[in-house]
Amino acid sequence: MNNDCNIKAKACLLPASANILVTGGAGFIGSNFIRYVFNKTEFSGTIVNYDKLTYAGNLLNLAEIEKKFSGGKYYFERGDIRDDAKVKEVVEKFNINIIVHFAAESHVDRSIFGPKDFVETNINGTFSLLEIARHLWKGRTDVRFHHISTDEVYGSLGETGYFFETTPYDPRSPYSASKAASDHLVRAYYHTYGLPVTISNCSNNYGSYHFPEKLIPLIILNAIEGKPLPVYGDGKNVRDWLYVEDHCEAIWLILNRGTAGETYNIGGECEKQNIEIVKKICDVLENLYPIKDNQLAKRISRYSDLITFVGDRPGHDRRYAINCDKIKHDLGWTQRHDFENGLNITIAWYLKNTAWVKSIRSGEYTKWIDKNYTMRTD
Repeated sequence: MNNDCNIKAKACLLPASANILVTGGAGFIGSNFIRYVFNKTEFSGTIVNYDKLTYAGNLLNLAEIEKKFSGGKYYFERGDIRDDAKVKEVVEKFNINIIVHFAAESHVDRSIFGPKDFVETNINGTFSLLEIARHLWKGRTDVRFHHISTDEVYGSLGETGYFFETTPYDPRSPYSASKAASDHLVRAYYHTYGLPVTISNCSNNYGSYHFPEKLIPLIILNAIEGKPLPVYGDGKNVRDWLYVEDHCEAIWLILNRGTAGETYNIGGECEKQNIEIVKKICDVLENLYPIKDNQLAKRISRYSDLITFVGDRPGHDRRYAINCDKIKHDLGWTQRHDFENGLNITIAWYLKNTAWVKSIRSGEYTKWIDKNYTMRTD
């Protein structure tokens, strides 16, 4: 960012030579963001991927980036965002002036059965990052802390209406409550200490490299393996779907053109019932991987035969829908992928990258990480 960039300025343009710390960069959206920056922009600076490599962090997501840019423009550091000494060391070592904070526990089901990890990572971890940025940057305005959040902090909508940046928070799960708390902390550091921050609240992402526990990859993989396709309740819960590369482009625009202290909603403007999503995946698979051409033909006549309704999730929000007029008007962003196009690309990717899926499910990836990367725990 330009040295004369005022904290209240309308546009703080990101210099091509910035040093960016991406927390959670080995995860789904984080790795897509890193690939987007290197492959789709003219960025010539440095990206440091800081990730603890928990179950959803996968360095195979960035194998091509590691091969092409490692040692000059791309670096990986394994660590916990709550490890103050390690984070401080990395920020100082690489002279970091941009932090893009993806790292979070993000699966609602896991938060229901184990909320402690969500509080510790999403709240305490964000606090640690903010404190380090505040002390090391010491009032600088040529820096930026961008925090990635979710539409789930706004709660649940009825059949009409949308979430705006001004919508009061009303989280319903331990996950969304932990993200709401971290959002409030980020805003507090802007108002109290003048730390140049921006926040984005996004709708449900989908795309390549998505960990198989989430709805779309779970349904794709279960279908091609002939397993039940679980649908909560009546399947009519509504979500707004955003293709992950469109999300990454929005984040990049916020870093380049966003106003410090502002929040930007990033939505797909693509509302779908869960049951619609499942049926659509089945339809696409019929074209890309026809049952008649594989072993499932002996058991079922169509993928939709595998749909299985299960008991509803506790506190299951009925509908999310984002209004993203602000980022469109202020920053000139728009979605480049409609749902049909994005879903076809996503399903084709999973059908092609069976080795990636197998490596996660077999446990071989975890063994490789333990052998090749150590993480300080003191």
